[in-house]
Amino acid sequence: MAERISDAEHAVMEVLWDEAPLTAQDVSDRVDPARGWSANTVKTLLGRLLSKNAIAHEADGRRYLYRPLVARGDYVTGESRRLIDRLFGGKLTPLVAHLAERDELSAADIAEIEALLRELKS
Repeated sequence: MAERISDAEHAVMEVLWDEAPLTAQDVSDRVDPARGWSANTVKTLLGRLLSKNAIAHEADGRRYLYRPLVARGDYVTGESRRLIDRLFGGKLTPLVAHLAERDELSAADIAEIEALLRELKS
């Protein structure tokens, strides 16, 4: 998937990553109601995701069933890499330092990072 997906499209992807295949109506029913989207809005977003090859669809009678073509993990990896490249010169350490300097890391976060580092070392 070369083309980036928008925040709105990401909301639709989250629904499909949780459960697929789904009809457009199923997706519309599962999108966060706080967004206030109509079924037509969801159909528009599904169309955009199809054109970006982020999802596929297959006919099921008179309706279509939609499923993701990109795995959630692969998407998160790509977005994380883009963020670190864009804001921190491709290096992870400045990101962690940035969060630590602003007291954004809880004791639990620090413990998780320490455990991850121990695991990576072994």
